[in-house]
Amino acid sequence: MSPQYPGPKTQAMLPRGLPLFRNGLRYEAAASKAREKGYQAPAQIIVDRAAGDFLWDIDGKRYIDLQNGWATNPLGNAHPEIIEAVHEAHKRYGFHYDHPLRYELAEKLASIMPGQALPRFNFEVSGTEAAEAAVHLALCYTKRRYIIAFSAAFHGEGLGTKLISGYSGDNNRYLEAWTGGVIRAPFPFSDNIPAGMSEEQYADYCLWFLDNHIPDSVAPRDSIAGILIEPGLAEGGNWIPQQSFMQGIRKLCNKNDWLMIADEVLTGMGRTGKMWAVDHYDVVPDILVVGKNLSGGIEPCAGIAARDEILGDNPQSSSGSTFAGTPAGCAAGLKTLELYERDNLVEKAASLGAIANKRIKEWERYSIVSQARGNGLLLGVSFKNPNIDEDNWFMARAVRSRMLANGVWAISDKEETIRMYPALNMAPEVLNEALDVMEEAIAYVDRHGHTEGNYPAWPTGVAGF
Repeated sequence: MSPQYPGPKTQAMLPRGLPLFRNGLRYEAAASKAREKGYQAPAQIIVDRAAGDFLWDIDGKRYIDLQNGWATNPLGNAHPEIIEAVHEAHKRYGFHYDHPLRYELAEKLASIMPGQALPRFNFEVSGTEAAEAAVHLALCYTKRRYIIAFSAAFHGEGLGTKLISGYSGDNNRYLEAWTGGVIRAPFPFSDNIPAGMSEEQYADYCLWFLDNHIPDSVAPRDSIAGILIEPGLAEGGNWIPQQSFMQGIRKLCNKNDWLMIADEVLTGMGRTGKMWAVDHYDVVPDILVVGKNLSGGIEPCAGIAARDEILGDNPQSSSGSTFAGTPAGCAAGLKTLELYERDNLVEKAASLGAIANKRIKEWERYSIVSQARGNGLLLGVSFKNPNIDEDNWFMARAVRSRMLANGVWAISDKEETIRMYPALNMAPEVLNEALDVMEEAIAYVDRHGHTEGNYPAWPTGVAGF
């Protein structure tokens, strides 16, 4: 690993963001405070180009891409067939609202929904919009006022989704008074479980909380519209819910006339080795939220699918925007689904996931690894800091920085988990190479710690936010 990393072009460009972008005014103070403690600045790159399993920074360094456009490129970066389909749609339609591709994509999506039980679709631009639309749809259909969501869940960065998400206490700061219709419940994490419970006991407790504590102490059953859940807690750390928990939610929704809303923006369309993550649990939601993989990472396209009676006649519910279901977005979606079929993409994801999960589970032998887990290619490794006075995320950030310097890009925000979202068709040898680099980084930080003196320092004055 070169001490000159990042390269000179990156070092020159990053400071240009300080007078332009969010948090630029506080960077130097934060960086100085970090240096006093011996910590290095967060690792960053600036992408120059991307293709398939790889991308290159503006200094020409190549990286294996495990962040994958924040999990939006199911066939890798800049897939040429999807780009060509989008280009043709631009040439033919430009932008107009009603066009044949909207009908074709909606028909195709209806045919692949869980149990083919969600025949109606409404287009949105992003996963954030789609999640908000799903919640409003549920409230209006049931004529009830509360929605249940989960701790550490993330549903988007819009005003409504900030209120619903339990991603962190800071995510809805100064919006706390607006959250009156949101009831937050515990999610059955598989690590750091309270009171010495087993995973199964904690999942049972979480179901008990939904069926007993909330109706008894928070809101009447008949005031609750539904439960919004990610069937794989993605941004919150790629946590995988137990079979009993997901099936228990379906039973509770049936019992109480609540709607089950599955947010599959990140977990859907093959990410977990099945078309939808709920397929692992043999449950069918009432509303399903889709985005990210839908349009191959080339054009924005998202939406909600629902039972006929929920979305077919619900005049109080409204959603969508000018650029929902654009010709280019629908063309990208149609081509993406065509490639899923042609290239057996879901089956490939399951095969790659088996390789990755076997390998990462072995990393729990390192003292800094708290837990490794995955479902298909929804992969997470959580870290713990031997120094109880410091946050666990210091270890995750150190591992991720060394990975980046050695040519592998994964995701670690200010969190204790490194998350990986390989393309569903990544070459197995490339995936194994990336995992080799990650294991080396874990072993290095496990031996040497995470402070600046233990591996090459990043340049000072670089925008680290």
